[in-house]
Amino acid sequence: MAVVDSFRRDGLTFDVRDAGPRDGEPVVLLHGFPQNSASWDRVVPALHGAGLRTLAPDQRGYCAMARPRGRAHYRLRETVGDVLALLDAAELDSAHVVGHDWGGIVAWAMGAWHPDRVRSLTALSVPHPAAMSRAVLTSDQGLRSGYVGLFQLPVLPERLLLAGNGMVLRRLLSRGGLEEDLVDHYVTRMQEPGALSSALGWYRALPWSGRDPVGTVRVPTLHVWSTGDAFLGRTATEATERFVDAPYRLEVLEGVPHWIPELAPDRVAELVTAHVRTGGAPA
Repeated sequence: MAVVDSFRRDGLTFDVRDAGPRDGEPVVLLHGFPQNSASWDRVVPALHGAGLRTLAPDQRGYCAMARPRGRAHYRLRETVGDVLALLDAAELDSAHVVGHDWGGIVAWAMGAWHPDRVRSLTALSVPHPAAMSRAVLTSDQGLRSGYVGLFQLPVLPERLLLAGNGMVLRRLLSRGGLEEDLVDHYVTRMQEPGALSSALGWYRALPWSGRDPVGTVRVPTLHVWSTGDAFLGRTATEATERFVDAPYRLEVLEGVPHWIPELAPDRVAELVTAHVRTGGAPA
């Protein structure tokens, strides 16, 4: 197995935090918007203490050397391809895949499209995409997801979120419960040239990603949702089990906002460790 500080795909270079016991069960950690691999910093010490190896990449759009121009470059097939390239660079046939927010969507697609490369799947916050699509039409999820349409507009989201030294983005993250040091870190990174536009590319690529539906997942799956999540409601969460044909468990965290890796790291580490060790059986 190779140690991976970075890997390349299609001319792009991705930074990776590869840490923990080299012979431990490998766990790939995929962040969301507008975070980066630092979102897992409070989770990984406990995973390493449990004997697990972690590989946390800065995903497409979040590395200075991996910001292709054009929204089609951010469709789900591409972001999933990046994870496959990471596994290849690490000389791993498969790994446990954990994703939060957009990273969770990539994890769901990995479990559906490449079950041979996924030992187990853990999705934090985000339900299965098919459950999400149905909930938008049948519940309050459409209102909760209203920002998604805004983020797909050209130019305006960048101007809005970064105006006044990123004041709006800072306010959104702070109101979600993140400490100021994390808020500063994420906002500073989004102020790098082209960073926010590239991160928003994931939203703007949704018309392309929708052409490749995420089907049934056939790997042991843990879904973690929190009742304090302002963006993702209960309807899609409860419907997600229908799209998993494998051992499945839903864990609900009471009162925790959307930013689960940062705000409930000990519980996340406990749940992921148990899931990895039991292969999907209830902890």
